[in-house]
Amino acid sequence: MPSEDNKRIATNTIFLYMRMFLTIIVNLYTFRIIWQVLGVDDYGIYNVVGGIVMMFSFLNTAMIVSSQRFISFELGRNNKDQLNKVFSICVTVHSLLAIVVFVLAETAGLWFLNNKLNIPEGRMLAANWVYQCSIIAFIITIISVPYNSCIVAHEHMKVYGYLGILDVILKLITVFLLIFIPFDKLITYSILVLIVSVLMRIIYQIYCKQHFDECKIRKVHDSKLMKDMFSFSGWSFVGSLGYSLKDQGINILLNIFFSVAINAARGIANQIGTTINGLASNFQMAINPQITKRYAANDLNGMIKLVFLGCRFSVLLMAIITTPLIIAAEEILILWLGNCTEYTIGFLQLTLCLVLIESIINPITTAIQATGHIRNFQIIISIIMLLNLPISWLLLRFDANPYIVLFVAITISILGIMVRLRLLHGLILFSYKKFITEVFIRIIPVVFFSFVISICIYRFIPKNIGFLILFVAASVFFTILLIFCIGINKTERQAILKVLRQRFFKPQ
Repeated sequence: MPSEDNKRIATNTIFLYMRMFLTIIVNLYTFRIIWQVLGVDDYGIYNVVGGIVMMFSFLNTAMIVSSQRFISFELGRNNKDQLNKVFSICVTVHSLLAIVVFVLAETAGLWFLNNKLNIPEGRMLAANWVYQCSIIAFIITIISVPYNSCIVAHEHMKVYGYLGILDVILKLITVFLLIFIPFDKLITYSILVLIVSVLMRIIYQIYCKQHFDECKIRKVHDSKLMKDMFSFSGWSFVGSLGYSLKDQGINILLNIFFSVAINAARGIANQIGTTINGLASNFQMAINPQITKRYAANDLNGMIKLVFLGCRFSVLLMAIITTPLIIAAEEILILWLGNCTEYTIGFLQLTLCLVLIESIINPITTAIQATGHIRNFQIIISIIMLLNLPISWLLLRFDANPYIVLFVAITISILGIMVRLRLLHGLILFSYKKFITEVFIRIIPVVFFSFVISICIYRFIPKNIGFLILFVAASVFFTILLIFCIGINKTERQAILKVLRQRFFKPQ
């Protein structure tokens, strides 16, 4: 892979991590206030009602994948006219998709909310306010996809990072306003989040129109391109449906079998899991456009190297932060929230295990999508993901233990990883042996020994805030040391040492 591409990936990763660390800090602080202001039941309502709207996200997810793939592909081929056509089609399709989602949400979704969900007495009006605001915010997200895809495909991660920081700052402001506004807190919070979504949509659109030539909408009469994009999107719908039902369907299952308090516990775990997942997704966001561009340029060896690198570093980066969080989940939750509901600790530990396992998936999926041959992939993966619902429902019928749904999800995710590798091998021949030696043999010892060492440290320290900070620091240190010794190869190790020498040991 050209050194210029390596430099771009490194630079983009740095900016994305600057955004991520600030986002994590602000999000965790913001969530603490939201938890205290809304309380268990109202937060549970917000989580499960918003989940109904997110059930329709499989439609939008499919188009996000399609938009990013085709825009990155045309940038890789340096075809500006075709790039403008792709963008214009994306805008048209997303506008139509927004209408479809609105109709479905205001009919089937609204009926489900008012007739099937387990909402506490007297909070149905607030639940409907949350629902309507969530619908509008989601529609705005759908319309914004082509513009966000251009920023990612052009690898303008610096701007993407700044706008992400602005987004979390605006949400922090809404939380402070929530404390002082003397109206229903749940309704007020939903409206304020909607206002932030509208503002961010306007900013993204203005930036793209000023910086990217292709962001000029025109009528397109290219039946072949439209057919290719719709075919790609159509099969993406199938795969996205599996993911959507897995995530949001399980949330609804928990509400039916238990209560909004269980939804609140899972919501806390998902909030932390999503925030921590930024550690891997920011790195992947920097590397994914290059995977597609390498394929478009017919550099298959460079593409496979990037996939291996992305899989390995995604898991290693996640291990640094998930290890201490899983082990000291109870103390960290109490320190963060002041208190936590029943099941929150277990949900958090299992969710972080799931996030760690699934961090390996994205580079493999991006490589498969880059080829454009996704029919078999989407059908098979969708079926595998959909197994979460019937298996979880069946097990909950026999054993009312909410943890079961996450044990099922972990098992199915491991199966999904193996299937993805097999499907990628069928599209682009690569060595299984090399994948095992470059990825699995490096990440498994790091994850295993980091847990063993961290558990040993945790069991012999007092459980107070000072020693908790010491434990987290020690866990992070030993995990990084293991990554340096085992997780990276000799060339990568020498490159890191060279950078450190140049940065900290410059000759006087």
